[in-house]
Amino acid sequence: MAWQRPDGRRPDQLRPVSFERQFTRFSAGSVLARCGDTQVLCTVSVQRGVPRFLEGTGKGWLTAEYRMLPGATPQRQQRELLKLSGRTQEIQRLIGRSLRSTLDFEALGERTLTVDTDVLQADAGTRTTAITGGYVALRDAIASLLQSGELETSPLIHQVAAVSVGLLEGEAFLDLKYEEDVAAAVDFNAVLDENLDIIELQGTAEEGSFSRKQMDQILDLAESGIKDLLEAQRQVFEG
Repeated sequence: MAWQRPDGRRPDQLRPVSFERQFTRFSAGSVLARCGDTQVLCTVSVQRGVPRFLEGTGKGWLTAEYRMLPGATPQRQQRELLKLSGRTQEIQRLIGRSLRSTLDFEALGERTLTVDTDVLQADAGTRTTAITGGYVALRDAIASLLQSGELETSPLIHQVAAVSVGLLEGEAFLDLKYEEDVAAAVDFNAVLDENLDIIELQGTAEEGSFSRKQMDQILDLAESGIKDLLEAQRQVFEG
């Protein structure tokens, strides 16, 4: 029996995506990124100085933090205070790696950019929404540094976006929502740049295995979705 999407979307269709820029007042860049019912607040802070291993090199750094707020899911999430779960650490490392791929750190100079991604509401795809929205907030933060004269040239060298793909009943589906995420036999997250070059792939068979042909179908669908997300990012700056 073929999988029927709960929201009636085509297999290759994204959920509605939007970016509300300058969502907070004090951050160098901020955006409320929405992907269907998933909502992630992405903010970027700028500090002088870099981690010790970069001191004196003239290069900057970017780090990311990810949190699921208590009311983000139907059952309240406990706040992670002194010790982060393995899942949280994995996700924030992925977000950091993905966003670092967009920057020339020599052009940034000895500054540290901190990207905070806080999930206000979760309906699957929180890490991919955090990456896609994080880029929008990062671009605004860089623009503010250029406008203030703190930077003379932009260190942004790439655009980045991320999307999930899953196999359900043997068929590939783009941008899973919660009911699909928990039912998927294979769950993939893809992070690509504007050239559709791969930054990172995360994929696993939750049960059994999957074929090379199915993996190619997953990647083709991921490319299609990321093309649309990259265009949505561009439009929010051009509109």
